[in-house]
Amino acid sequence: MRFLFDNESFSFETLRAAGFANYGGSDLGEVLATAARIGDGDEAAWHAEWKKTAERAEAIGERSLADGHRVSAREALLRASNYYRTAEFFLRDHPADDPEVTELSTRSRDAFVRATELFDTPVEAVEIPYEDTTLPGYLFLVDDSGAARPTVVYTSGFDSTLEESYFAVAAAALRRGYNVLAYDGPGQGAVLRRQGIVFRPDWEAVVTPVLDYALGRPEIAGDRVALFGYSLGGYLVARAAAFDDRIAALILDDGIHNFHAAFAKAIPPFLAEWLHEKRDDVAVPVLTLLAGVSTQLRWGLHNGVWAMGAASFGDFIRGTRDYTLRGIADRITAPTLVMDADQDHFLQGQPQLVRDALVNAPTTLVTLSDTEGAGEHCHMGAMFRAHQTMFDWLDTTFGTVGG
Repeated sequence: MRFLFDNESFSFETLRAAGFANYGGSDLGEVLATAARIGDGDEAAWHAEWKKTAERAEAIGERSLADGHRVSAREALLRASNYYRTAEFFLRDHPADDPEVTELSTRSRDAFVRATELFDTPVEAVEIPYEDTTLPGYLFLVDDSGAARPTVVYTSGFDSTLEESYFAVAAAALRRGYNVLAYDGPGQGAVLRRQGIVFRPDWEAVVTPVLDYALGRPEIAGDRVALFGYSLGGYLVARAAAFDDRIAALILDDGIHNFHAAFAKAIPPFLAEWLHEKRDDVAVPVLTLLAGVSTQLRWGLHNGVWAMGAASFGDFIRGTRDYTLRGIADRITAPTLVMDADQDHFLQGQPQLVRDALVNAPTTLVTLSDTEGAGEHCHMGAMFRAHQTMFDWLDTTFGTVGG
């Protein structure tokens, strides 16, 4: 599927921004108007135009709030948050010290926080103890009754932000009677941008303290906690589930058995061999050349070096080999929903490998197709269809059908 752009990355990221319209994260007219001002593959224009759209939405929200129109303010601020995230997306030349990355991510977060203050349901900003620091999170509650409810603990992916969690799962969960605890882990969102903490493959070290926190909250039913992994989070939560038996259900959107496969398929076999042999003197120049003509590869390499704390493109790609379920998948016993998108341009075939590896867990594999508009990675553009699939399964697994 191509959406408004021929450039694969621009198409996908525009679909991602537009797809959150279901839950107030965008307005189709704003997306169409913004995209029309951006040349195919023009990253400078992408940054400038999405920022303008974000600022326009934020100004609408501020005016509405000043005039006492809380619903209008909330809606505009949610859109602004998503648009600021989108504007920042391709700024990856020097993201660790780029003031524009800092500004846009901060404005995305601030707009979202102001929007949550206008929600009809409680949202609590939380700090989760982790090693010698804390992880930022949001606890989205169905109501303020204090009743213990089934809860989804959300882990995002390779480039997601904490604020995106509302559109990715929380809005859909709240409608169905589920709380959501979302957090930024190492390599993600504010933990990367503000704390400088990078990804780690042994995600059980992250989920264990997150679950410790969750199970200490009276609003969370301890026997009905589901882990939901989004994009790379599909690997991260599966890895964690192999080491923690407190999980009542596992949702992988999409399933990832071997993250390295996403990069191995994007480069020629000879180059993969050079990287394996650490012949970076010849491999990295070729990678750099390929990245010069591929937006997707260029972005992935630069984001990976930053988010995983790698010294070079070669070190990053080699490091992705540690993100695998090989040798541990048989330890997972929680009922698991593995979601698959039939046109996934990152990880095609990986959900089937996960399904086959989960020999000790009751496992359901669901493939959503391009014919129903749900075939893109993480089913972008088809959020209602994706959420219907995962929450119908979760209702049945938890015995809460009709909730």
